[in-house]
Amino acid sequence: MSKAIGMIEFKTVASGITAADQMVKTSDVELLEAQAVCPGKYIALIAGDLSAVRAAVDRAAKTRPEELIDSFVLGNPDESIFPAIYGSSQIDEIKALGILETYDAASIIVAADIAAKTAIVKLIELRIAKGMCGKSYMLITGEVAACEAAIQKAKASVGDKGMYLDSSVIARPDAQLCKSIL
Repeated sequence: MSKAIGMIEFKTVASGITAADQMVKTSDVELLEAQAVCPGKYIALIAGDLSAVRAAVDRAAKTRPEELIDSFVLGNPDESIFPAIYGSSQIDEIKALGILETYDAASIIVAADIAAKTAIVKLIELRIAKGMCGKSYMLITGEVAACEAAIQKAKASVGDKGMYLDSSVIARPDAQLCKSIL
């Protein structure tokens, strides 16, 4: 039994709440987060056994497919994802700074998992559609080459769904900027 996470993202609050209800009724999963995000979209994040998460997300996606923006299931997600989502990552120093921005919420979590598994980088933050008109971004740190490799791989995954907006890697960001991030 492997631990997994899954998410649904809907265009409307009504369809999102309905889908979230279907997720928890379908399988033995834990509802980690369910809320409205900008601009009136709805996301729900669940965890559990891989097969249960997959069944729950599949059922939710079929609830109102015309309102579905995106969904995913990640088996064995990188352990640094949750501290980055909840703003509790412990980062002492920013060597290089990698930034990736997307048009939606679901794709940024998948991109962060890919980035964390591609190179030796640390996730600093995942901002998921809150106060950003539905856009999301991630911040990573590590050596310049590692950040570049991680951002490129994550960018490719997001681009496949058409949700890529922008990205950058900054070598040796200024101390004032680092202070504002940490």
